[in-house]
Order: sequence, then structure tokens, then C-alpha cells
Amino acid sequence: MTQATYEDQIATIASLEAQLRQREHEIALLRETALAVGSELDLDKVFALIVERARELIGAATVLLPLLNRDCDEYTYRAGSGANVDEIVGESLPLDFGVCGWVWKHKRPWWRGVLSSLSEQEKNLWEQEAGTLLMVPLAGHLHFLGGIVGLNKVGSGEFTENDLHLLELFAGQAAIAIENAMAMEKVEQAKSVAEAAQAELHRVNKRLSSVNQELEYLSLYDNLTGLPNRSLFRDRIRKEIGQHDDTGFALLIVDIDRFQEINDTLGHEAGDELLRIVAGRFGKALDPADTISRMSGDEFAVLLAGANAESAMDSARRLLAVLDETMLLAGQEVLVTAGIGVALYPQDGDDISTLFKQADVAMLAAKRDKCGAHLFDAQNDVGGPRRFALVRDLRTALDNDEFVLHYQPKVELATSTITGVEALARWRRADGFFVPPDMFITALEQTGLIQRFTWWALETAMRQRNAWLQRRFDLRIAVNVPISVITDPNFITDLTQLVERHAARGGITIEITENVFFGDYDRLNAVLSELRNFDFECSIDDFGTGYSSLSRLRQLPVAELKIDRSFVMDMLRSKDDEVIVKSTIDLAQNLGLKVVAEGVENVETLQQLYRLRCDSVQGYFITKALPVDELEAFLAQSKWAVALSSHPASAQTRQSGFG
Repeated sequence: MTQATYEDQIATIASLEAQLRQREHEIALLRETALAVGSELDLDKVFALIVERARELIGAATVLLPLLNRDCDEYTYRAGSGANVDEIVGESLPLDFGVCGWVWKHKRPWWRGVLSSLSEQEKNLWEQEAGTLLMVPLAGHLHFLGGIVGLNKVGSGEFTENDLHLLELFAGQAAIAIENAMAMEKVEQAKSVAEAAQAELHRVNKRLSSVNQELEYLSLYDNLTGLPNRSLFRDRIRKEIGQHDDTGFALLIVDIDRFQEINDTLGHEAGDELLRIVAGRFGKALDPADTISRMSGDEFAVLLAGANAESAMDSARRLLAVLDETMLLAGQEVLVTAGIGVALYPQDGDDISTLFKQADVAMLAAKRDKCGAHLFDAQNDVGGPRRFALVRDLRTALDNDEFVLHYQPKVELATSTITGVEALARWRRADGFFVPPDMFITALEQTGLIQRFTWWALETAMRQRNAWLQRRFDLRIAVNVPISVITDPNFITDLTQLVERHAARGGITIEITENVFFGDYDRLNAVLSELRNFDFECSIDDFGTGYSSLSRLRQLPVAELKIDRSFVMDMLRSKDDEVIVKSTIDLAQNLGLKVVAEGVENVETLQQLYRLRCDSVQGYFITKALPVDELEAFLAQSKWAVALSSHPASAQTRQSGFG
């Protein structure tokens, strides 16, 4: 072997060893790169690792990572490493543009070796860039992702077939890493969406729970005083009865004296303040184990667990004692008294209905006898002298015309005209004692005289209507008619005779309360339909305090709806009340009903109702209910126009200062 041959062999061995070391380095670099890329799940970090390691693998001056968009109509350079990448990364290009477009189209890598397989035209197009650009596709498990691009070999050489193979091997690992990171990103996005949805659900559930608690509170407690309402109070009595406690309990019914008179004189706000003060004083006078409720209006009820006759009367006297101190209402000192009826379980009644009835009877006896508190007496309070005395007083009042009607005007807002009045009964006995309306109406109902009283009110209203017509006042008169009267089988027959006797067709409005819808609906519908034969209208009074709906009202021949004053009086302070008033006006008028708002006590409320397009209003801002002579004097001097019968054109619209 010559020296030259030996040296050639040594050189060959050295070259092979260098190639082997290069391959070992490349394999180690591939392994290290695959582990680094495969263990990363953050998508942006995966992109950065891919371009950095790819540039190291193939010795490129620049490596870019173009990926297809979701619609596969363009690609975006998502990452880059090396020279000038800041100018390129983030740019988007059409799918068929440049070498990338060729790779997408053929799904094969681009390097100098592909020139031999191209047509002359394509070869001339791509030959200039062949040696300085290398691109391999990224084919994912689910779909084609994009590619890895190497630009300009370091040292001004060209990319080799070995560079191509290394980048292809690496691209397989990179595609898996990208898909894993994309999947994790979707998982994180889904987790974020789920957490946001869970947070929103928690917020909604919390709000719903709060609303449910508020609704539960409103359904069980009186909004004015915060005391348990009738429903909750009756439930507690029911539970007390269910315990079968041998010690029994006492039921007290408390009715405030002259409450309506205080309302008429000082206004409803003063009346509400009175009820709040009374509720507070009563609560302090009772034991924590006792339950006090505001039942309705000025009536309270008390449940005394384990009480007997003596302890119940002691509690009643304590309640009366806390009223001895005057109250400051509307700037005036007012002394308030009450009548309290006491009934015991089980001796006075072993069910809720009987207990309430007996306590009511005892309360009426306390008021009549002015004794403050009265314990129910089965012998004297049912069919005895006390009972007969109450009936005698009411009969005497009817026989001697002790009842009178006062009239509260209604103003039509569109014309500033008084178009009607509501008839409200008042009773001052022969001895000068003023009996509150809620007291004698309840007594009339309990003694069975409500029918006679109602027909007296209707006839009196018809006579007054005729008297006003003769004086050219065309005022429609509204009369409250209890459900027991209007559903009586003889109601229409008796009404026909009354109308014919007074020639009173038209001009009368029958007001019925919202709770009539719990009765015989078909009978009610038939009666109200027949009222139209007399040109009478029907009005729903105190709307909003019961459980009827406007959808059911539209099935009845009703002409008018009166929004209960409890909503109107607080509408300027309570957004909820204003929404209720506005919604009721809009819905009712869409059903063709006129709307009257009760309880208008100031000009601001009247102005707001005008803006809400309410048809008519009544309340203390216009005037309280007045006797006939005072009302006629008011009409003569009022700033409001008055509807006239003979010459309607004379009732011209006046400016009232609201709008």
C-alpha cells in the first residue's frame, strides 16, 4: 500500500467519523427537540420552540411557521425565528400565493431536488429560489395544518437533501405537538366558557334566590308595617290548632277607632304613618312568643299562645294602654283608640273560621259599648241582647235615614273636567257618634243588612243624579255594590224596578272589588252583561290588590278599572309601584278599558299620571268626599271644568298647569 493510498484511507475514515458524529448530533438534537416540543402545551410556546429548533436543525438564517386559517382560504405566519421575522410574522396571504401555495396544493415538501420533476415553465418560475428555500408540510392527524419554512442556509450554502429529511422528521413531531396544544387550548377555552357560565349561573341563581325570598316576604308580610299578613297569620293559627295543645290559645281582633275620619281629615299618608306607629307599639307590648298581624286596612290580629281568658284580657288592655300616648300625624297631635275582640280556642270555636267570626263579633261589641276590649260571650253575643242591640242600631239607621252619601269627584285628565263622582257612605248616629265606614259596612255584612243598605245607596245615587241633571251637571255616579248583592238571583229584577221608578237610565257606574272573581264567574258575566241594558257601566275597584288578571277582565263587559291607591300614593318614591301603574294603564287601555287612579294627594303624582296617559284621577289633591251642598259649592268655585248635560260645548277644557 502506497503512502498516498494510506493517506486517502485515513482521510476517508476521518470523513466517515465526522459524518457519524454529525448524524449522532442530529439524532440527539432531534430527540431533544421532540421532547421539548412534545412536552409543551401552551400553543404560542409550541410555535416558538418549533421555529427555534427547526432553525438549529437545518442551519437556516430564518425559519417561519405558516398555518392555514379555519376556512382554509389563506395562511398566516404564526411564528418565526431569525432575520427579518418581525416584518413577516402576523401577515396573512392567499392560499395559492408563493411556495406555500405550491406545498398546500401538492402536499409534498419543496426543496431544490423538486426542480427535476417540474415543467420547463414551472422550473423557470421557481429555479431562482430553489436553493435558498426549504419547506415541509405539517400534516396533522385530523387535517392539514400548514408547513415549516427555512430561508437562506447559514454560510451562503444551499439546503441539502439531508436538511430536508431532518426537517421532515421534525415536522411529524411538530404537527403532533401543535395538535395537542390546539386541543389543550380548546379545553382551556371550554373551561373558561364553562367557568364563566357557572359564574353567571351562580349570579343568576343568587339573584333568583333573592327575588324568591323577596316574593316570599311580600306574600307573607305586610308591606306597610312589616308584620305577618293574613295568609301567614292564618297559617300560624292552623299550626297552633294542629298541635292539640290542651292549654289552648287566644285570638284578638283589633280595630282602630275613627281611622277613616283620620284619613279623610289628615290624608292617607298620615293614615299609613298611624298604622306603622300602632304596629310598632303593639309589637313592643306583646311577648316574643306572641304573633301580631295586620289583616287589612286598620285591622290587626294577635295570636296569644297558651293564653286563657284572664291573660288574654290583660294582653288586650296592654295593647290599649300603648295607644294612650298621642301621635304626631301631619303636624298634629292625634289620640288614637281601638276596639279589641277576644275569642278563645277551643271553647269559642275549634276551627279558624269560627274563631275569627267570634272575635269579630266581640270586637264589634267592644266598639259599640266603648269598653275597649270585649271577651266573646256565647250567650250574650250570639242572639242575646247585645246582638239584638247591634242589629237594632243598624235598622234604626236605615229607617231614620241616618246614613248619607258623600261624593268624591273624578277628574278626566285629558280635558281637566270633573266627569263623575264616587258615592261613599257616612254614618253619624242620632247621639252624634261618628261610626267609621269600615266598621259599619262590616257590621252590615255580618247582620245581613247589606242588601237593604246597598239598595238605599243605589236609589239615593239615582235621585242625586237626576237632581244634578236638572241643574245641568252631567256627573256619572259610582256606587260600590258587594258581591253578595250583585250575584243575588233577584238583582236584575230589583234593579229594573228601581231604574223605571226613577227614570235613571245611564249615568250610574257599579263598582265591584277585584275579589269578586273568586265567585261564580259565569253568573257575574251574565249580570254585568245585563247592566248594559240600563246604560250602566261596571268598574273594577281596588285593582291590583287581588289575584285577577287583565286577560280575564277582557272577557267581562267591564268599562273601567281603578288602580288601588296603595300603588298610586307611592309611585313617585317606588320604582316598582310606578312600573305597576304604567303597565296597568297601558294594558287596560289596550283592552279598551278606561283607567282611574285613586289616592292622588299631590300635584307631582297628578302630573306623572298625566304623562302616563291615565284617563281619570281622584284623591285628596282634588278634594275629599264631600256632602252634596259642599260638593256643589266646590264645583262652583273649582279650577276644574264640570261636565254639563244640556250644553256639552260649555264644558270647555281648562289649563290645569300639568303637562
